[in-house]
Amino acid sequence: MPIVFATSGDDLITAVDHKPKRTLALRRLANLAENPRVAVLADHYSEDWSQLWWARADGLAELLTSDTPGFAEALDHLVARYDQYQQRRPEGPVIRIKVQRWSGWSAGSAGSTR
Repeated sequence: MPIVFATSGDDLITAVDHKPKRTLALRRLANLAENPRVAVLADHYSEDWSQLWWARADGLAELLTSDTPGFAEALDHLVARYDQYQQRRPEGPVIRIKVQRWSGWSAGSAGSTR
């Protein structure tokens, strides 16, 4: 699923925000409770294929709520990155991913990096 995120060292941070949802019992949160191993993939497409790239973060996710240590600090990283969050700070849980492995590829390089 598409997400917005911020990074802090080897932590990748995203949150459940105020955009309309059918329910607050989100499947993504249930999935994390069942299995915290996650992968996040970011990519860039261009008509100029020499500009293609992707980056992947594999790690363990943890759910932070307003009463969890580190919640406000993690949320601050998102607020600093996105103007929309400066106007309306997310209230939902924060997902903090402790990245254990970064990998990537770009058309301009000889291959993947690890």
